[in-house]
Amino acid sequence: MSVTDDQQSRELVFAALADQVRRQILDTLASHGECSAGFISDQISSVGRTTVSTHLKALKLSGVVVERRSGRHRYFSIDPAGPANDALQFLQGVLERALSLDEDARTGDVRDDSGSRVRRRA
Repeated sequence: MSVTDDQQSRELVFAALADQVRRQILDTLASHGECSAGFISDQISSVGRTTVSTHLKALKLSGVVVERRSGRHRYFSIDPAGPANDALQFLQGVLERALSLDEDARTGDVRDDSGSRVRRRA
């Protein structure tokens, strides 16, 4: 995957996670594992079944959720190895760098050109 594909994939994931109903769907899937669309819809009282189906489609298109068909029924689950994992790793890297800078500020350390921590002399 090229850098632009990674970025585009991450953008789709972040767009999918920006909606509260989609986050509720993901929370339901995380709590219950693979679920039918009807079960998911029953867990989310703020919107109707059609709206839940629309949000499931968006989550599936973003790669966050996978669908399994069994006869007339569709079952959804979170894809832990999909683009959501890439987005999570991106966020983890961002937070780790921010925490490192915060630690540097507290201890008075600075970074050299290679990014290594150097103790500032008093």
